[in-house]
Amino acid sequence: MVTRRAAGVLRPAALSATAAEPGISPVPSSVRDALAEPHWRRAMEEEYAALLANQTWDLVPPPPGGNVVTGKWIWTHKRRADGTLDRYKARWVLRGFTQRPGVDYDETFSPVVKPATVRTVLSLALSRSWPVHQLDVKNAFLHGTLSETVYCSQPAGFVDPARPEMVCRLNKSLYGLKQAPRVWYSRFATFLVTLGFTEPKSDTSLFVYRHGDETAYLLLYVDDIVLTASSQHLLQRIITSLQ
Repeated sequence: MVTRRAAGVLRPAALSATAAEPGISPVPSSVRDALAEPHWRRAMEEEYAALLANQTWDLVPPPPGGNVVTGKWIWTHKRRADGTLDRYKARWVLRGFTQRPGVDYDETFSPVVKPATVRTVLSLALSRSWPVHQLDVKNAFLHGTLSETVYCSQPAGFVDPARPEMVCRLNKSLYGLKQAPRVWYSRFATFLVTLGFTEPKSDTSLFVYRHGDETAYLLLYVDDIVLTASSQHLLQRIITSLQ
């Protein structure tokens, strides 16, 4: 394995979010500014449409005496490896600090793969000349199904004009929730078991598949996945199942 640094390919230093770049709209400082700029407005509309398509929430009357978690928009420039602009990205996130323990969330711990496990699996793959593939899950936390009842405010700038007084009762997790990493991990791990993977006790973010002469190892670090398998066919089969 050759790293970017070893190959002399270095990522340019990140540009300031407020620095003026020719032809690139700067990161907005408010929802009003974002909605007034076509690029950022389109990014927000895409994020909102994705949340609706995922059936992330149902609009309901505010719960009497209940807690309503607030949220905010986050805007970023997503860049390619050479530093050029890839796309404008907007994400609606919740303010986890407005959650109440025992009311909006319980356990929040989510395991991440150990560095020693990563080194061991990659060394094994290298010694056996196995193919290695890296995957990134798009909007990973939005796939987690909540077990708690959580209410949040409607996204700023996208409040339903016919029901402005209503709030969102979440069906799926959102970024910013304290339990978001945990519910995503639980759902992903449960799905891997249905594919025939097992979870070694030594590292709960390592998943092993063995069937006859076929073997595969999957490493999970939040929404980043490293997958290696004893054959290219098995590797592609697992990727297809994950999709």
